[in-house]
Amino acid sequence: MQIKPIKTEKEYETALKEIERLFHAEPGTSDADRLEVIGALVEAYEDKHYPIPLPDPIEAIYYFMEARGLNRADLEQYIGSRARVSEILNRKRPLTLSMIQRLHEGLGIPAEVLVQPYELEVSHSKPSHRQRMPVAA
Repeated sequence: MQIKPIKTEKEYETALKEIERLFHAEPGTSDADRLEVIGALVEAYEDKHYPIPLPDPIEAIYYFMEARGLNRADLEQYIGSRARVSEILNRKRPLTLSMIQRLHEGLGIPAEVLVQPYELEVSHSKPSHRQRMPVAA
């Protein structure tokens, strides 16, 4: 296989077969170098043609809470009062810029995840049916 940018699905499949063939190459060999270059080309192709969407901001907060063994009270230093934490996690109120900054700096949640638009629950106090509405960051 000639090393060149991957532009088609057929070239992508060929590159994957070449990676499989070279997978156990000894470090420092020309095969290992070739594997590294082809791997980078495959990654670039996959990023363009098979992008992985960023997670929902609130789901990301829940994930980080679970991964670190945190509870809602632990989020108060990043979000505010217990009531505010509840409103955020229950999608009653959007994250503010200062909350996003504190969550990013304090918990390491990627800012690009937190600033994404996400849906809020519409208040039940209105006579309309329960619905979701998008929130712009």
